[in-house]
Amino acid sequence: MPTNGRHAVGAGALLAILRDGQPRTRGELARLTGLSRSTVSQRLDALIGSRWVVEDEGAISSGGRPASMFTFNGGARVVLAADLGATRARLAVLDLGLDVLAEQVTGLPVDLGPEPVLGAVATSLRHLLATAGRDPAQVCGVGIGLPGPVEHRTGRPVNPPIMPGWDGFPVPERLRELLGERPKERPGDQPRDRPGEWPGAPVLVDNDVNVMALGEHWAARPAVDHLIYIKIGTGIGCGIISGGRLHRGARGAAGDVGHIRVPASGAPCRCGNTGCLEAVAGGASMAAALREAGADARGSKDVVALMRAGDPLATRLVRQAGREVGTVMAAIVNFFNPSVIVLGGDVAEAGEQLLAGVRETIYSRSLPLATQHLGIRTGELGDRAGVVGAAVMVVEHVLDPATIDEATGERPACIAAR
Repeated sequence: MPTNGRHAVGAGALLAILRDGQPRTRGELARLTGLSRSTVSQRLDALIGSRWVVEDEGAISSGGRPASMFTFNGGARVVLAADLGATRARLAVLDLGLDVLAEQVTGLPVDLGPEPVLGAVATSLRHLLATAGRDPAQVCGVGIGLPGPVEHRTGRPVNPPIMPGWDGFPVPERLRELLGERPKERPGDQPRDRPGEWPGAPVLVDNDVNVMALGEHWAARPAVDHLIYIKIGTGIGCGIISGGRLHRGARGAAGDVGHIRVPASGAPCRCGNTGCLEAVAGGASMAAALREAGADARGSKDVVALMRAGDPLATRLVRQAGREVGTVMAAIVNFFNPSVIVLGGDVAEAGEQLLAGVRETIYSRSLPLATQHLGIRTGELGDRAGVVGAAVMVVEHVLDPATIDEATGERPACIAAR
């Protein structure tokens, strides 16, 4: 533990330095950490033995024998990620560098209940892992985003309004069990060897908007420390990055802006209240308004498709939805003072029609100092924000310096703080 101006440096701290992808020599790592070269070599041996670090093919020579260089091994392990929405799911296998190795988008209504949904998720993830040519023993963790409130510490949904049967369900424990089951063989299948076993890797669960915020923050880093991510789809939610870290609140309920009351609206909301932002600006409410006018609109994507086709009502609804979202976000801009607001979700595919309404209201209702350098844009990752963010959640957990120190058995050395 750090005491009297000293701090601990273990194998995990070395790995944290190398994760930027820049190869470094033992001497460079010794200078950066304050450790002796012999201690650095010991830490590197532990990381190489665990395959977190590899010797880089490039080398630095000053006329004699080239100095060995070491780099983070982004292919050492893989992460399984699932981003579940109201009606469909995106699933992926990613390496530690967050490159997508295999992915799948499938229709999967979350209101089917936890057992059918998680069973389908486990089956798809096993298939994707095989498609990526990876072994179950290489899985270091599983990340999943759910479209409802989640207590992150336990991974259990808490009174999710569109997820009947999910309240309090032990998602991490059940998904781990399902992933560990041997896939059922159909009649006529040839017997199959199953290389490796599931390693008991952690399963981390969070609200879908939180993991999307993590994904977009990773895509924007290191330039952005204060970011708001707004998902506008069937419903509306918000993820908050504060000081470079995800802010979940005391119980994981931070960012539920979809149920903030919008002035002069009495529209009923699925949460049981009236006048919620989601009830007037969410994709489901816009689709319902279009159906009442005789259009074929079943959900958010249909709203955007009609808008792009020139439907005047769809265009007005999207623009007004932007204004309503902007009204709520203006208050948040004044309160939180973010540097970037990122819009995602199906409705964000409307592009400038939505952005124009959001910007119009935020800039007119927020303090000039808060909006002086404020960026308002759509996401860089698009539909992949959720799976990338779920993988970020796992990678940051697995590669936390304390976790690496424990895994490698290397006790951190205390050195004087610089």
